[in-house]
Amino acid sequence: MSLRDSNPTRRSKPKRVAIVVANPATSSTTGWPVGFWWSELTHPYYAFREVGYEVEVFSPFGGKCVADGMSDPRDASGYSASDLISMGFLHTPSLAALVEETKPVADLDLARFDAIVVAGGQAPMFTFHEATALQKTFVAAYEAGKVVAALCHGVALLRYTKLSSGEPLVRGKTVTGFANVEEDFADEAVRAMGALPANARLMPWRIEDELEKLGANFVQAGLWRGFAVRDGNLITGQQNFSGAETAELVIETLGR
Repeated sequence: MSLRDSNPTRRSKPKRVAIVVANPATSSTTGWPVGFWWSELTHPYYAFREVGYEVEVFSPFGGKCVADGMSDPRDASGYSASDLISMGFLHTPSLAALVEETKPVADLDLARFDAIVVAGGQAPMFTFHEATALQKTFVAAYEAGKVVAALCHGVALLRYTKLSSGEPLVRGKTVTGFANVEEDFADEAVRAMGALPANARLMPWRIEDELEKLGANFVQAGLWRGFAVRDGNLITGQQNFSGAETAELVIETLGR
């Protein structure tokens, strides 16, 4: 519980945010298990709770969700060892349990929420084309004037979202997401480990390329820099280091 939760002057009706994490999947390019990314759940969750928002966790298809291994601060790779927010989340039983049995997005009642935030990880690149309930809910929220946000590879969702007019939601919008420079870096790093053949790619397609084809203005802040951008009620974050920036734009838009 944050200090704000015990403040008697806090509003009687707090803002409510739905965070959507990806269901586990298998990469079609490497055969590895893939999932959501811890910091893209935990950092926004922390930021929202600190200002008194209520948060619920969903997934496209419901059930237990599993994170990408390197996003776990306890992972032997040490890649996320400095992520103390995720470490605290994982060591708080009531919070860690939130991904053990997620609600499906089909059960998400939009009338109860002020914003939807879609987290990334590798799984969205392999599963979001099938996540029709999430696609429809995201568009419905956007057209209702609610705040909609996507982060890192969660921005993959925008490849499949069309307005009720049939126009791509991202057409003419300024957005960010996992950038080509970061995909290049990740590919080279995995090749250096001997885990990816020469000229092969980790991802089956690239967010920056596909969103530009749909008419989006794709922007990014450089390699691994925390960055998020807002265009109207659409907010996007660049990568796994951008959870706090994404959440802050949501909070700035909704109010504290």
